[in-house]
Amino acid sequence: MKKPFRSVEAWKSALMTLPDGPFFELLRSVFGNIKTPFNKQKLLEDLVVFLSRDDIRKIIGLYIDEEDAVFIAAVAFLGEPLPGELESFFLEDMSAAELQTRMLNLEERFIIYRFREEGPPRIALNPALESVLAPFAGDSGGLFPSRSAESGGSFPLSEKAAALPGDCLIAGIVSFVLEEPCFLRPVRDQGKEGIRKKILAEGNRIFPDMDMEILAGGLYMLELLRADGEHLFPDRERLEDFARLSSRERLEYWATGIYCFEHEAFGGPVSYLGRGRVRNIAGFFHRTLEFVQAGVLYPLKTLRRRLFVLEREEPDTFPARQEIHFERFLDALEKTGLIVTRGNSLFQLAQGADGSGKKGQGAVLAMDAPFSWIAYPETAFADILDLAFFSAVRETGTALRFELTRDSAVRGFDRGIRAEQMSGLLERLSGNRINETLVWTLGDWQKRYGEVTLEEGIVLTLSQDRQYLAEAEPLRSLIRKTLTPGVYLLFEDAESASFTPAPETETAAEALRRAGVDIIARGGGAKTAPRLPRKIFFSALEKGEDFPFPESPRRGDSEDPAERERAREAIKEGFRKSLEKLSLTREERAELLSRMERRLILCESQLDGASIRYEKLEARGLDYAGKANIARQAIALKSLVEVKWSSRGDSREVRGIPGAIEKKGGESILVLDSAENPGEVLRIPLGKIGLLRRIKKSIFGE
Repeated sequence: MKKPFRSVEAWKSALMTLPDGPFFELLRSVFGNIKTPFNKQKLLEDLVVFLSRDDIRKIIGLYIDEEDAVFIAAVAFLGEPLPGELESFFLEDMSAAELQTRMLNLEERFIIYRFREEGPPRIALNPALESVLAPFAGDSGGLFPSRSAESGGSFPLSEKAAALPGDCLIAGIVSFVLEEPCFLRPVRDQGKEGIRKKILAEGNRIFPDMDMEILAGGLYMLELLRADGEHLFPDRERLEDFARLSSRERLEYWATGIYCFEHEAFGGPVSYLGRGRVRNIAGFFHRTLEFVQAGVLYPLKTLRRRLFVLEREEPDTFPARQEIHFERFLDALEKTGLIVTRGNSLFQLAQGADGSGKKGQGAVLAMDAPFSWIAYPETAFADILDLAFFSAVRETGTALRFELTRDSAVRGFDRGIRAEQMSGLLERLSGNRINETLVWTLGDWQKRYGEVTLEEGIVLTLSQDRQYLAEAEPLRSLIRKTLTPGVYLLFEDAESASFTPAPETETAAEALRRAGVDIIARGGGAKTAPRLPRKIFFSALEKGEDFPFPESPRRGDSEDPAERERAREAIKEGFRKSLEKLSLTREERAELLSRMERRLILCESQLDGASIRYEKLEARGLDYAGKANIARQAIALKSLVEVKWSSRGDSREVRGIPGAIEKKGGESILVLDSAENPGEVLRIPLGKIGLLRRIKKSIFGE
């Protein structure tokens, strides 16, 4: 983080580069008419002396209101930002035109200045006023506002948030995917990708008020679910890697997957570069939520600003350095249950999403029937994931209800989970409350599972005099099973493995079923996808180092804002009384009153003997000639203008740059390029304009 103040010489150097017109106009606002011959260096020394006076510094400090204070803190926090960066940071607080007006005012008050070294000009705080500005520069509290959730009033919770903790929900989706072998639409279905309508309808029944396709798609983008044609299936080894993360990190990864899926959908396996992209975005999500605290309510602009600063400080973290899609980002956090929104403008960390909650002690399963149980949110992820591999999800709500069926048990056997492991897990999680019938039935299913087996793979046959080869490397390590002496089933090459059963195997299975065999073992176990070595994708997300979000106390906590406002008004009132004693023209008086309101008058000497060049910046109502003159000035200077007018009974307001004045049927039409909507051209009759105000450019000419 850069120091908030450069040297006084750097500030003076920036002023010295000003053209003579703006330079002397700025100095005349302080010293009045300047005697010749001019010496710019001497004038700057005099300006430093003037700004060093205690009475002047006191007034400058009192003139700084809350909006000024937040702007000063932002300039210090962002470290000499570009004007466009300030525009992005204050996106929800002011338009580009309003920002330009504020920066011009702060420049005229010597609070900020612009300098250029390499590239475009940047904004910095005036080091000649460091003692005045430092307390405001060090107060970052107003940049990222928040308040206690308890004092936030009553707000309706959003409906986007996950009804269950993310760990339970992931396990439920894994179980649901295992239930449906042909999960995805066939490629021939007019090129449409996604989940079959019938399966999607069933998923929405089991997971009500949730977008099943997006939730599953997020896991797909993480390669926790893999696709091959119409088949979608869980990658158990990758899920085991995933289980090694903390609960909070898993949710951050899942939110990342959802974020990516909403852009890419089911478009094929995630590439190696895609994995790197997912890791980067997951780190970005992690860093974003580091500042979010439990029990605290944040306005959405706090998150927007946090995202902007992260993208600015770590441009390589977010792929392609593109602008963050804020709504999709927020939606992903909410769908995974990391945050909940209240109303349309506030959010807070979801209960338990801070990772601080402890797992419950004792039983975490309730056996509501011999072959059915309810898994509570306290269930550890690794445990509930194991449950998902041999049981079928039936209902979700505040907890998950699973059912053990013959088909779900066979799926577990296919994945190497034995009956005693299933019953042992259920006994441990339920506090030894499982029914003996369940244990017996699992044993019976496992016995029948081992009686009929369909093997799939490469078969090697060796003649009797060559069978010794099977006992030596490298052949021995390739043999999965000895079927009979001389007949061996080999491991399939992972890179060429098929995810779907071969047609002959399916034909054989159907024949066995017709013969009355209802449990058939798949000798090769459940199909798994070819995968890179472990740990190449998931890793613990590291905490950011020295990220500049200081926990400094708010400046002015002991100050009364109302008292400061009364002090400011008292100063202005004193200047108004002094102005009444002077002999001035109406235009001169109006200009000096305008300077007071803009907080440019710091002492009475700036009134008596002031160098006044009256410049009309706005015209209203019936002042047709004034509006025409201001429009012509803005066209010549390419200045922003603010326009207010009525159209069909509605009041409208826009800011933009005038391009021309056209004549149409005896009426003058102002042609305006909108600043709020680039590319939009407005044509507004001058006679209908209620206010036309020209917004001056920076005194630094940028």
